[in-house]
Amino acid sequence: MEQPVSEFKSKSGLKRIYSALLYSFDGLKAAWRHEHAFRQELMLFAVGAVTALLLPVSAFQKLVLIAPLVLMLIVELINSAIEAVVDRISLERHPLSKNAKDFGSAAVLLCGLLAALTWTVVLVQRFY
Repeated sequence: MEQPVSEFKSKSGLKRIYSALLYSFDGLKAAWRHEHAFRQELMLFAVGAVTALLLPVSAFQKLVLIAPLVLMLIVELINSAIEAVVDRISLERHPLSKNAKDFGSAAVLLCGLLAALTWTVVLVQRFY
């Protein structure tokens, strides 16, 4: 039996890459417009990236400082996607919906802890 194919399934070749790029920009714009946490984390990323680039540390250490900030943005986008899907399914309170949202939130928290720990280790190693 043949699987049904979604009408939204992507094309192939360069058109697919171009479409994916446009969808990604749409996602970033929507996150900026509608997700307060994403805007906060993007500002944290901007300050952190500039600070990391100005610090007297190696290029590798700069990358190590910036990478968890990028990861936090990625996980926040995934968390926002989970929340949107849960809300799309139903706005009524349900234990499974709560779990899905709490799991996404916990993932963002862990990324924040990873970023803080990374910055602490690099800065302590460099300056003490």
